Amino acid sequence: MATTTKALARAAAATSSTTLYTVPASTTAVITNIVVANSAATAATFTITLDGVDMLKTVAIAANTTAFFDLKQVLATTKIIAGFASATTVNFHISGVEIS
Repeated sequence: MATTTKALARAAAATSSTTLYTVPASTTAVITNIVVANSAATAATFTITLDGVDMLKTVAIAANTTAFFDLKQVLATTKIIAGFASATTVNFHISGVEIS
């Protein structure tokens, strides 16, 4: 059994739901951290779902700020993390562990 700590997603947000990460075949993923940064001079909102379930729904993020979320959520093979924001100036950074 191999365990790999890695960046699961590093992406600018789209304004409609987009897949950020898909758990590879024969692998389990543990999501450990989500960082959301808003580089705009105006506030925005964002949503992140794990396997179709809202984890962070329409969360407000102030202008020029970063929000940090520490968690331990397990996703099975082929499950996805999806997200979107009200502005493309929002960036997602999702870290975790893959176990295969």
